[in-house]
Amino acid sequence: MVDLHQEFQSSRFFNEARIDRRSVDALIGISAGLCADGSINQAEAVFLKEWIEGNLTHLDDPVVNLLYRRLENMLSDGVLDAEESVELFSLLKQFGGGQSLSSAGISMPGTLPLNNPAPVLDWNDRLFMFTGTMAYGPRKHCEELVLERGGQICKGLTKKTSFLIVGSFGNDQWLHSSYGLKIKKAVELREAGVPIAIVSEGHWQQAVFG
Repeated sequence: MVDLHQEFQSSRFFNEARIDRRSVDALIGISAGLCADGSINQAEAVFLKEWIEGNLTHLDDPVVNLLYRRLENMLSDGVLDAEESVELFSLLKQFGGGQSLSSAGISMPGTLPLNNPAPVLDWNDRLFMFTGTMAYGPRKHCEELVLERGGQICKGLTKKTSFLIVGSFGNDQWLHSSYGLKIKKAVELREAGVPIAIVSEGHWQQAVFG
């Protein structure tokens, strides 16, 4: 609901927080519905962006804002390409997972099997792989930052992978999430003695930007 002229601010019937909460619940349902057929097309992405603009203008939830910024970026060139469609589908699957955003269904990863202590990230000819939703931006932009510093990107997790970077927005139930199998495989490789490190996006960003 958009109150452009603040006409309802003084009304005893107006409750902005309740309206936003209802809108968030609706967003969860819409996300689940859009994912029902296993893919997201451009028309659906445009619809979702316009729906958020029309219904969640008062909301400060960082995860919803992340979704909106990602939609803006994906649609800025007027085309939702195949890679963007897959990324958007993964993000919406998290929204439509059956829990409200305020109940830790989507949260900062705290139970992830990250390397402790976090390793030094060196770049030259080291193989990087990203999983989950990156707060910095689209995965391809993150990959470009690695390439600019002399690192390489691997499309599949192997014994040659040096670093698996886990996006800042992830599901605590990581083993059952859309990217949990990559983490599970990385843990198995690490326990078998393969020198692969699982690190957070925050640690990666610190290495990139200092």
